[in-house]
Amino acid sequence: MAYTAHHPTRALPSDQLRELVPGWGSDLDPADRPNFPKLQFDLEATGAHWDFPERQDQKVPRERSIEHEFLTPVFGTAQPTHGVSGVIRRFAYARFSEARLAHWLLLIAADRVEAGGSHLTSLLTLHPDNPITETGVMAEFTRHGLSSRARESRADLRHGWIDPILVAGPWVIGGYVALRVLRALARR
Repeated sequence: MAYTAHHPTRALPSDQLRELVPGWGSDLDPADRPNFPKLQFDLEATGAHWDFPERQDQKVPRERSIEHEFLTPVFGTAQPTHGVSGVIRRFAYARFSEARLAHWLLLIAADRVEAGGSHLTSLLTLHPDNPITETGVMAEFTRHGLSSRARESRADLRHGWIDPILVAGPWVIGGYVALRVLRALARR
């Protein structure tokens, strides 16, 4: 028995298993296996012309897990790390293994820092974020959102009560802080 302290029982010999189980051992001969050609290492058949692919140029330093000796031969360059969130991400990869919770919490924190920076940047532009339309809140009223939440088959029924707090809470707190700052500046 797996995962117990008892000594496992020994398997029966192949001859007895062939008698007891119809078709047992039918795939022992490689010629009878349906995937046998895949198991052969034949570079001519695959068209591969290299043992290790040539490495992509690294113009900007990329994150590399400490479990790996080197960066993979090909990697993404569309979103290079930048700013405070980039510093947090580089620290997470340089200091903690991917098996550690701290690694992933730091990456989540970096995402939150970058999202906050994006919100602040949008406030400084002529087109700030609109939390009402961009979060899909209006669909609750126009696309039968409230009635669909009453169905028992919904997986999000248990945490549905906290969703408005998590979505609107940061905006309400940010608005309150901005109002306090504006009042303090107006008093001066």
